[in-house]
Amino acid sequence: MIDILTEMWGNGLLRRALIVAAIVGLSAPVMGTYLVQRRLTLLGDGIGHMALTGVAAGWLAASATGAANQDEWAVPGAIVASVLGALIIEYLRDKGKASGDVALALLFYGGIAGGVLLIGLAGGTTNNLNAYLFGSISTVTAMDLWLSIGLAAVVLGVGIGLRPALFALCHDAEYATASGMPVRLLSVLISVTAALTVAVAMRVVGVLLVSALMVIPVATAQLVTRSFVMTMRMAMIIGVVVAEAGLIITYVYDMSPGAMIVALAVGLYAVLSIIRPLLVRSQNRDPHPTMDDELRGEECQTA
Repeated sequence: MIDILTEMWGNGLLRRALIVAAIVGLSAPVMGTYLVQRRLTLLGDGIGHMALTGVAAGWLAASATGAANQDEWAVPGAIVASVLGALIIEYLRDKGKASGDVALALLFYGGIAGGVLLIGLAGGTTNNLNAYLFGSISTVTAMDLWLSIGLAAVVLGVGIGLRPALFALCHDAEYATASGMPVRLLSVLISVTAALTVAVAMRVVGVLLVSALMVIPVATAQLVTRSFVMTMRMAMIIGVVVAEAGLIITYVYDMSPGAMIVALAVGLYAVLSIIRPLLVRSQNRDPHPTMDDELRGEECQTA
């Protein structure tokens, strides 16, 4: 294992891939924790489809300006389109013009259609979108790396720095409103930061699987934790582990890195969901709570 990691780290391209995989694995579950709490697990999918339109729009803009490398415009285009998609969802939900499900459906179908149409106008084909649909971490450029670092810093800054306020909103919106919190602004902030998370993870797992990396580590962490804070921390650890493990496995075996990362996350969830009832049954046999149980209970109440 160490030899494989040393070999990968010695290759500039694979070194960037390892760094980006760690960044994505660390940052994606942060916003995923809030989306799961708010029951908006499909938001990442909707924004991801809008990101596809942004990729194609970036290609079109690069073609119009005569840029040598159209791919360099794809991620910035995806960032803009993802943020606009998040704002559209919040506008439709806030004004009551469409339910959350309808708003997401509009982004799902409109995003795919827009991406296919715009990539054709840019002189490309749907094959050019495959790397963004399913991820292509092996083609991460230096610009992609720095963009990922910058976006991840924003995601972590918002998700962790504003955790008390965002948790209050996700846990009880009426209480947050009564407490004088800027509920509308915080809701928009969650959606926009989720959009930035999609842009970060797009190169690793693709827009079709990006929501999985945001949600599944959180769902897995919830099986073994009892508080919001511990769930977020555990989800971040799980995200990094599956992202790095998936990349290493696909370096040895010729498989899709994005699909392998998500498959490992799903597999870990399945294993823990089977083991957890056995552990709970074993704990129930002990009538005396341990100090750890009491501390966890207090943390759950104060999270």
